[in-house]
Amino acid sequence: QVHLVESGGGLVQAGTSLRLSCAASGPTFNSYVMAWFRQAPGKEREFVAAVSSIGTYPYYSDSVKGRFTISRDHAKNTVYLQMNSLNSEDTAVYYCAAGSILSYQDALSDKKYDYWGQGTEVSVSS
Repeated sequence: QVHLVESGGGLVQAGTSLRLSCAASGPTFNSYVMAWFRQAPGKEREFVAAVSSIGTYPYYSDSVKGRFTISRDHAKNTVYLQMNSLNSEDTAVYYCAAGSILSYQDALSDKKYDYWGQGTEVSVSS
């Protein structure tokens, strides 16, 4: 069992940065692929970024590639999402997820993840 708690969201202006954190508890955290998804008002939840269990092989959606960076700190059981050059299209609730993911294709699907946090809201004003 893994319990996830996100933090770091807020209201920011376009062009600025935020760093989201996802604190995980549970003995098997280090064995899971960790990911960030987001859901904008009136839209379906979409994949943002994922990182392998050992912290390598980050993978990003095209919409955030080059602006967002996902990382994980095994000592702190925490996953981060550094978000730079934010724009209004990044406004959403951001969710952290953990799962036993076997392929890049599976990493894109929220149905493949076993554990979810409660979400943290990011609002970007233009």
